[in-house]
Amino acid sequence: MILDVTVLPHFFDLNGNAIAHYLPVVNLTNEWIFWRQDLSSLPLAQITAPDEIPESLLTDFTIRKIIRAVITVVIAYGMMAVIQKVTNWISERVPRRFRLLVKQSLPFCKALILLVTISYLLNLFFNLSEGNLLALTGTIAVALGFAFKDYISSIIAGVVALFEAPYRVGDRIQIGDHYGEVTGYGLRGICLQTPDDNNVTIPHNKTWTEPISNANGGNLEAQVATSFYFDHSVDVEQVIRILYQAAYSSRYTQLSIPIVVVMKEHIWGTEFKLRSYPMDARDEFAYQTDLIRRAKRAFGQQGLPYPKLKLGRDEFDPE
Repeated sequence: MILDVTVLPHFFDLNGNAIAHYLPVVNLTNEWIFWRQDLSSLPLAQITAPDEIPESLLTDFTIRKIIRAVITVVIAYGMMAVIQKVTNWISERVPRRFRLLVKQSLPFCKALILLVTISYLLNLFFNLSEGNLLALTGTIAVALGFAFKDYISSIIAGVVALFEAPYRVGDRIQIGDHYGEVTGYGLRGICLQTPDDNNVTIPHNKTWTEPISNANGGNLEAQVATSFYFDHSVDVEQVIRILYQAAYSSRYTQLSIPIVVVMKEHIWGTEFKLRSYPMDARDEFAYQTDLIRRAKRAFGQQGLPYPKLKLGRDEFDPE
């Protein structure tokens, strides 16, 4: 009753694999009676593809794609290194008031390069449809959350710090026991150059738990507080006059910012604190040394009495 059965192939994509199903075409003649119940016994395939076929998350891994990915990473790394050197070179040659502005642009340039690189690599190896993107972000969040919790925390803290700016390149900050100038801003942490010329790397996630003291907050000037100690019998007016003279005569002093001398009484003597600003925060320690040298020379010429401390006694104040 069935004559001339032919099969037509039809292909569709399923999870990245080409699936073929075959459509039988049945030709009937008038000479045979085709019973309806016979139709259900025919191995008929689905003529149309399912409405929703899940799209594969990963694309095909080929040698060409891997080479392109490696070249992309190398180019991104090279661009960040070049931008780091160019930015440092330019910042040391522009007028001093623009130095920090040039350096502070470095983290944003690095972040832009990383964003473009990561987007390109994701698009290269993943089918970033809406459903896949949700699945990918969920998978990555769970996997990285367990495996690289601290690392991811540092990266997120770095992005937050990029906009909240508790520290920027060129600032002089203290985090925990470390004090120095921020000379580098990386993906995971910052690099501090200490007064002893050591480089200390501090992860960004320290900002979650550690207080951050910023001496200049993006400006060139940072206050330098220099303490001097004398016996209670000292002529305070003479000491204050000498301290002002030392500050105003120093070649490092930023004269546009007020200079202040404050006093504090201790059991063992009187403390005088000179608060002044160098023209460049980089000169902090050279400036402080210059102030002490000038002041002590004048104190010696005037014969001013220093406090007589007896170490180990209860009244000794470590300040």
